[in-house]
Amino acid sequence: MLTTAVLAPLAGALALVGLRVGERAARWLAVAVSLVPLAAFLAAWAAFDSRSAEQFQLVTAVEWLPTVGVGYRVGVDGVALAVVGVTTVLFTAVIAFPADTRGRARPWYAWLLFLEGVCLGLFVALDLIVFYVFFDLSLVGMYFLISRWGHAGAEAAALKFFLYTLLGSLALLIGMIGLALAMDPITFDMRELIAAQPLAGAGHAVLVLVALLLGLGIKTPVVPFHTWLPAAHVEAPAPASALLAGVLLKMGAFGMIRIPLAMMRETFAAVAPVLGVVAVVSILYGAFVALGQGDIKRRIAYTSVTHMGYTVLGIAAAGGLLAGAEEARALALTGATIEMVAHGLITGALFLITGSLWERTADYAMDAYGGLADRVPRLTAATVVAAFASLGLPGLVGFVAEFQIFVGAFAVYPVLAAVGLLGVLVTAALFLQLLQRVFLGERSGYWDGLRDLDAAEQGSLGVLLALTVVLGVAPAPLLDVVDAGSTLLLGAAG
Repeated sequence: MLTTAVLAPLAGALALVGLRVGERAARWLAVAVSLVPLAAFLAAWAAFDSRSAEQFQLVTAVEWLPTVGVGYRVGVDGVALAVVGVTTVLFTAVIAFPADTRGRARPWYAWLLFLEGVCLGLFVALDLIVFYVFFDLSLVGMYFLISRWGHAGAEAAALKFFLYTLLGSLALLIGMIGLALAMDPITFDMRELIAAQPLAGAGHAVLVLVALLLGLGIKTPVVPFHTWLPAAHVEAPAPASALLAGVLLKMGAFGMIRIPLAMMRETFAAVAPVLGVVAVVSILYGAFVALGQGDIKRRIAYTSVTHMGYTVLGIAAAGGLLAGAEEARALALTGATIEMVAHGLITGALFLITGSLWERTADYAMDAYGGLADRVPRLTAATVVAAFASLGLPGLVGFVAEFQIFVGAFAVYPVLAAVGLLGVLVTAALFLQLLQRVFLGERSGYWDGLRDLDAAEQGSLGVLLALTVVLGVAPAPLLDVVDAGSTLLLGAAG
């Protein structure tokens, strides 16, 4: 079923390239294809046993390049299953969301399906080279979505995104090769690498870890490797921004969990305090810079730096000790995973909302708006829910994630956790200010004719925001699966 989830959207992309259909037919064909991975995820969720002692389940393994130990190996643990879930939901919502395809509907939806296939392939990969192949292919899909359907500066932003993240992927490849060469015989099988811890005690282990963290840190992104992100978000069409923030950024954080944290526990523990400092700097930098932005989309883009900083702080706390505080470290890792899910739902919704505003006004400036609440109550309500979820209001999924991250981090790095909490306060301020300037305050007569969300927009946003509320009020089913994965991962790495 995992292979089906990967191959179905890739096959759908090829079909759209060959078919001669109109925009409406292309859109609904793409929606139908995107439901296949979603159904496969639900089947995988039903088959997954959170009480099993096996770290990875639903495994498929086929030899590919046996001379160098490379194979098509896929499977999931609780961490991967949660990220796969938010990926399938977000792609379906984005594909169904109305978009200005500029008369190129078939390639638009084909690239979206292609991107869904490679993202899912990365999250279920149990082979380093398979992970790397999908990691690189994701750059291709997002490059074309930004450059061909973005705004005025899209080509330059897409090129910067591609080159910057390609540099990171090359560093990642070097680190992967360093891990595989330490095995005898050479293998890229993630399960064997986790069990063997091949670079434990090796003098060059730090160099390998730095290469891995550089590649993954650029993708996440953490400060100071975040500079490609604001331009890419501002120039990208809103649905592409929703996927860039909601899914592609998770590749970096997920890779940190799957590779260095799991496969290099001793070296990771030694470097974890530095990674924790980087995470806190990202939290505060993203929040304060976002507060100073007058552009709605750029403001939301910088909050992604903050939220991914929370995720990295949880990962650093999870791997910061080789022994002791096991429950707290598992809690931090569970929180980091839930933060990836929460950020995908919440920020995905926020970027789709910016797309609705742009489609009506062609303007992202907050000062151009004001008093919209009376004119567009449904759009206002959606933005309020997403904004409060992003600032971590109890009862919404963002709070579930951040609470666990900080509880776990306080047990390992209390000073860093205390400083990082300031980011929560600044995030609250920047979202409340956004709501005040755009939807409340003095009414702008220029937007008196502004229309509210249509049925398709309400459907896509409704799914994302409903999950935000449901997982905030009743998170136990998700927590059981993720916590089981976190505990087994830290146990296998320890």
